Amino acid sequence: MESAVSTSTQVPDEFDRNVPRICGVCGDKATGFHFNAMTCEGCKGFFRRSMKRKASFTCPFNGSCTITKDNRRHCQACRLKRCLDIGMMKEFILTDEEVQRKKELIQRRKDEEAQKEAQKPRLSEEQRSIIDTLVDAHHKTYDDSYSDFSRFRPPVREGPVTRSASRAASLHSLSDASSDSFSHSPESGDRKMNLSNLLMMYQEQGLSSSPDSKEDEGTGLSMLPHLADLVSYSIQKVIGFAKMIPGFRELTAEDQIALLKSSAIEVIMLRSNQSFSLEDMSWSCGGPEFKYCVNDVTKDRPGVQDHERVEALQDRLSEVLQAYIRAHHPGGRLLYAKMIQKLADLRSLNEEHSKQYRSLSFQPEHSMQLTPLVLEVFGGQVT
Repeated sequence: MESAVSTSTQVPDEFDRNVPRICGVCGDKATGFHFNAMTCEGCKGFFRRSMKRKASFTCPFNGSCTITKDNRRHCQACRLKRCLDIGMMKEFILTDEEVQRKKELIQRRKDEEAQKEAQKPRLSEEQRSIIDTLVDAHHKTYDDSYSDFSRFRPPVREGPVTRSASRAASLHSLSDASSDSFSHSPESGDRKMNLSNLLMMYQEQGLSSSPDSKEDEGTGLSMLPHLADLVSYSIQKVIGFAKMIPGFRELTAEDQIALLKSSAIEVIMLRSNQSFSLEDMSWSCGGPEFKYCVNDVTKDRPGVQDHERVEALQDRLSEVLQAYIRAHHPGGRLLYAKMIQKLADLRSLNEEHSKQYRSLSFQPEHSMQLTPLVLEVFGGQVT
């Protein structure tokens, strides 16, 4: 068996890789430069054997046979002459010892590569499962077609707002976890739609609502009714996402509510980046009527009781994130630290949101435009 390791030389710099590789001896498909010439595997092996054996061949014809892929075995003398004519050199042939050393070198390099590959950071099955669950939860609770936006109270960028526009459809329904459709459906009103009920209903895979629709004129921020519906809808989606986070359901209901109240707006901000454009500083959520400019939008969490359990859940998810960064961003040593810094930025935005909410909540003509869910989630921030 001829060894492949002893037969190839470096490709000359002037070799054009776009030109078909043809054996210079017989015209068969070449596999590379062997002994200083482009040849096929067959002619490569023939030349090596002939040189090692110091073979002497005699042409049975006139010494000028045309060597082809089909007849190359018929005249060894003319085949060897053709090898020498195209520049094949015996000096390029390795000895048996050199062949063995080259084999060992190649194997050693393969072993080193395999060892490096084995030492690369990898996600455990549990970590991969958590990541898959989180990604799936996001897709199930974030509709990037924004089809539900048409069911909100319509955006009005100027002019007065009537009480009917500000209060109609203030509560909404999500039919199930897969469709999460947003609709205005009247109901008896006996059942209060607060955060505790929402958490329980998501546990049972259902959600219902009740709007009010009395006409009465009022004044206020023209976009507020639409944005109130948008935020209320987004909160419902965040609740649905949170319920799918591994370990979140194991927290007490009080801690679940505390975490949602204090961080819902931060999650909403993070998710909104998916539709935000730096070019014109706006969010594009479907049609042109749902394009929002910046000017349109004016364990340390409070209320947590079981700090140890919340911290354990946080540490578990943090370890998964760091493992993911090590596995998929090996050069990103500072990436995790930068992401943590973004959380601080989000906290600052959360505080600014609280200030804006307080300024609205103290004015009845504005606060009455907010949905009950928004009032409950952010109401605890008013002091």
